[in-house]
Amino acid sequence: MRHQFQIPDIQSLPARHAMVGSLEIHRALPRSQRRMVGAWCFLDRYGPVRFSHEKLMDVAPHPHIGLQTVSWLLEGEIIHHDSHGCEGLMRAGQLNLMTAGHGIAHSEETPGTNSGMLSGVQLWVALPGDHRDGQAAFDHYAALPVFDVAGVTVKMIMGELLGHSSPAKAFSPIVGAELQFNEEVSIDLPFKRNFEHAIFIFDGDVFLNGRSMDRDTLHYLGTNRDEVQIKGSAGSRILLLGGEPFGEPIVMWWNFVARTHEEIARAREDWMQRERFGEVRGYNGARLPAPELRSIAAPRHI
Repeated sequence: MRHQFQIPDIQSLPARHAMVGSLEIHRALPRSQRRMVGAWCFLDRYGPVRFSHEKLMDVAPHPHIGLQTVSWLLEGEIIHHDSHGCEGLMRAGQLNLMTAGHGIAHSEETPGTNSGMLSGVQLWVALPGDHRDGQAAFDHYAALPVFDVAGVTVKMIMGELLGHSSPAKAFSPIVGAELQFNEEVSIDLPFKRNFEHAIFIFDGDVFLNGRSMDRDTLHYLGTNRDEVQIKGSAGSRILLLGGEPFGEPIVMWWNFVARTHEEIARAREDWMQRERFGEVRGYNGARLPAPELRSIAAPRHI
């Protein structure tokens, strides 16, 4: 069994294994030792999986408030339907970005015509106070900035890095990028000193500042860094997340990001009473019921 460990300037937190339906996931955020990285507050890694006949991803309609869902694929396809009538078929390298605001419901599933592969991450971004009760929206980005630097291909998911900016709409200063090493190489990646950053390794042998890093682990690098040295074997892929430390304590429960227990309770009741969130009409099946609401921890951030 792996345990949390600390090496100078890097906090490494192994992801927690769980099941979402028939799909195995590794949950890297939130953890008790690290709730957020900038405004990023949720990271589920799933796959790589090969399948033949079953619909591997099948997440029935469920509600969200106070966050953005950021769906990113390394392999495969996912189709999104939401209660605003939006549909988004996403393939690897594309981005589905849903802003929940005051409330929206959606489903995500493997489409009927698919490649038989699935690998990716589901991320959430907490919305700041002046946007968390705003209008819900969905955006599909079929093309994002892709560029090469010293043998590494960088795909911009959100924010800005190395002079390249994603068109995806963000409400806090953040960065999200996938880096793929086309050959064994070491690069010095510049950081914004006022951002906190973390690395999650998808594939390959990766070293941060000369130290070997485990996969399925969140490697938190903190703030006040000008750069980090990353070495990867050929074919290595990593996820870079970062942002200004989120200045508002949050409450997370089920699929909701709020500030108080009362907001969570109201959102749950609205979902159960079929109010606020609307209906997802593009999904063939029942929606998810909300779990029983017990006590919720006080608002916090780390």
